[in-house]
Amino acid sequence: MAQIVYGFGTSHSPLLSTPPDKWHLRVEADKKNPSLEFKENSYVYDQLVELRKDENLDHQSSLPVRTQRHEQCQKSIEQLKANLEQVDPDILIIIGNDQKEVFNENNTPAISMLYGDTVDHMAIPPERLAKLPPGIAVAARGSSARENTSYPIDADLSTHIISSLTADNFDIATMKSLPDGPNGKRGMSHAYGFVYRRLMQMPIPAVHVCLNTFYPPNQPTAARCVALGEAIGKAVLNYDKNYRVAVCGSGGLSHFVIDEEFDGIVIDALKILDMEKLASLSESYFRSGTSEIKNWITTAAIIKSGCLKINMLDYIPCYRSEAGTGNAMGFMTWK
Repeated sequence: MAQIVYGFGTSHSPLLSTPPDKWHLRVEADKKNPSLEFKENSYVYDQLVELRKDENLDHQSSLPVRTQRHEQCQKSIEQLKANLEQVDPDILIIIGNDQKEVFNENNTPAISMLYGDTVDHMAIPPERLAKLPPGIAVAARGSSARENTSYPIDADLSTHIISSLTADNFDIATMKSLPDGPNGKRGMSHAYGFVYRRLMQMPIPAVHVCLNTFYPPNQPTAARCVALGEAIGKAVLNYDKNYRVAVCGSGGLSHFVIDEEFDGIVIDALKILDMEKLASLSESYFRSGTSEIKNWITTAAIIKSGCLKINMLDYIPCYRSEAGTGNAMGFMTWK
């Protein structure tokens, strides 16, 4: 029977692949954003500057602090990479999300899975890189392929999980391969690309589970993510091959406005795999990028099935502006 031997969560923010002296390139976009989500409400940039004026964010977003926190993030990424190589699992289940890289308004499944033999990972053509917004192009190489390639999907385990979830009354959208875009193959979303590009020494046969965390009206709730993770964990443990399985939650933590208080509540529950607490978190917090925490919640529910315990935690709030915009980075492992 299969065993769940390792779990980890990782942020995949573009800031992780952006030199700290260029983090400010995204601040102009922050200033133009009409809906910056923070603590269950929406603000514009200047409102957040006033609201958070006593938090010393001017200092926290200064270049020396950005540089120190960026270096800390890189050390954590290297540690995750070394841990994954040491564990050397037979299969890696990746829980991620899509930001209109694969899906669009005409087709956005709440939960989807691949069950073909491979998944494409695409390089970004130079002409497209040149058209990307400021601060995005410089970070794109952190999750895109160096050259167009494909990686193995474990079709048998993926199909087994899909069948088991269907029996447990989950409606799963399934794909043999990712849909093509208007200009041909799109390849995997950056939530997955980051894991392949930054954390894998060699490609590991994978199972891809994709959640619609971002876009109304059909995002799975935190409670549904807990139930999904528990059902996936059951399916893995009932699989009849003697596989050592690792699980990854890609994304988070709070962004595009950092909320250290909410992150702390989530992290405390993740440490002890408190599924009841995670399931009870208000949906009003899971907006914009902060919604990617649901990838971690699903992961935590899977690995609880494997009786794993917290092994490593690094929490690094990476502010890029006095308004508190940026990304709170999290790196966590369970063994």
